[in-house]
Amino acid sequence: MTKSGKTLVLGSLAICISASLWGLDGILLTPQLYNLDIVFVVFILHALPFLLMNFFLHKEYKQAGRLSAREIVYLILIALTGGALGTMAIVKALFLVEFKDLSIVVLLQKLQPVFAIALAAVLLREKLNRNFVFWASMAIIAGYFLTFGFNLPDFNTGSKTMIAAGYSLIAAFCFGAATVLGKGVLHNLSFQAATFYRYGLTTLIMLIMLVTTGSLNGFAMATPTNWLIIVIISLTVGSGAIFLYYFGLKKVTAMLAAICELCFPLSAIVFDYLFHGKVLSPVQWVSVGLMLLAIIRLSMQQRTAQ
Repeated sequence: MTKSGKTLVLGSLAICISASLWGLDGILLTPQLYNLDIVFVVFILHALPFLLMNFFLHKEYKQAGRLSAREIVYLILIALTGGALGTMAIVKALFLVEFKDLSIVVLLQKLQPVFAIALAAVLLREKLNRNFVFWASMAIIAGYFLTFGFNLPDFNTGSKTMIAAGYSLIAAFCFGAATVLGKGVLHNLSFQAATFYRYGLTTLIMLIMLVTTGSLNGFAMATPTNWLIIVIISLTVGSGAIFLYYFGLKKVTAMLAAICELCFPLSAIVFDYLFHGKVLSPVQWVSVGLMLLAIIRLSMQQRTAQ
């Protein structure tokens, strides 16, 4: 194998591993923090990785004075959408399903590219491929059948799965917005600096929420098991997986990275079956296939348009 081929394989493997770690988190780790306040959970899952980053990224503070007003605003919005609101929404969704239909919540969150591409067209005036509406509609329709099957949603039952699906879509929108906003800062900042500031600003935002909502009792309520899960997330699916992802991203094309990221929802299905015995119905499997196909086509079209 040539050197370029080895680099491609190494980069792809790094992204696949990081995406699988995110799938493991959504199915096995974060749901085990359900006894804690959501604001506290999101705060501690950003604060601890940020503290760890300070040991080897503390030099990034020097760049703060060189940031433009626009870049500062973008970083704050990225922390607010992708860090605070998006994470709270997906954690809320995982808590609501009470270890049931976890793979559905994680899969719906992968509609993120649909929102990202649409927002890029609105905010950044990027041109949409003429087939965007078709594939975006296909992804959304598949997401509906993934959640409800052939049944109509019953708004009178208070179904937690339906509410969780709503929160998952909010998370997808927030993460998609963060992706678009990130394009406004990454041309001047390294990925290490962008990640460092995102975690730092999210920690600050969540600290303000922690104090104003009276959620400080989370420190006292957290059990030894909770703290173990928090540390595992912080070292693996938190900062660890993110840096592993960017390591791989430097070695492969964006289109290949988008395909490798599909290890995230696919691993969620596998982990949900292995740990909880959850099996998707035939119509849900078809929906999964259609949604992933639509996301691949959207990612490829967006790559071609750039």
